[in-house]
Amino acid sequence: MGYDATTIRTSKYREHRRMTARTVLLATSNAGKLRDFAGAAAAFGITIANIPNFSSLPEVVEDGATFEENARKKAESYSVAVPGELVLADDSGLEIDALGGAPGVRSARYAADDPHAAECSTVDEANNAKVLRELKGVPEQKRSARFVCVLAAARDGQTVHTFRGSAEGIILDAPRGKNGFGYDPLFYFPQIDKTFAELSAEEKAQYSHRGKAFRAFLSWCRVADDQNL
Repeated sequence: MGYDATTIRTSKYREHRRMTARTVLLATSNAGKLRDFAGAAAAFGITIANIPNFSSLPEVVEDGATFEENARKKAESYSVAVPGELVLADDSGLEIDALGGAPGVRSARYAADDPHAAECSTVDEANNAKVLRELKGVPEQKRSARFVCVLAAARDGQTVHTFRGSAEGIILDAPRGKNGFGYDPLFYFPQIDKTFAELSAEEKAQYSHRGKAFRAFLSWCRVADDQNL
């Protein structure tokens, strides 16, 4: 049976996709996020890599009103730097019911004098300290909260799909655990009787908002591959 040039090129392209599908490009300079997504990907034999020369790319200002707006903006902007490649970017944060959903999309810079105007992240300890001050005297049954992650996949400046994950928990009155980052030491997950900071990256991925969003992305990838998208 003979094969024409188009068939050979198509076969090589599909084989190339299978060979490179084990690496996923993530647009972030946040070491904690890279570690979280690497933990979520490890069980599937997938490597998480940053975009080549990411630090040299112009920074995207996260001024969206929602997690999805920020995730899409980052994914679309950074995907232009790697033509033809699928790029992932996430926006995530903590929503505390007693604080009306704050810190929300301003989670990374919550301790700033004006979190809505701040362009740079504030340190984790300062953000956690502000949350504890604002929740002082609030009883445990009213300290419900959730982590939310929206993951956007984009190619050549266009979002092709978004994925959402969340994890419900309770904010403690003191930090516990040395792992994780951000608000992990305060975020108690009743299902396992631990904070996210008491888990390894692989353990955290089983329960976390990022783990859920990433697994949704993987499910979408399998369907896209089956349909040769």
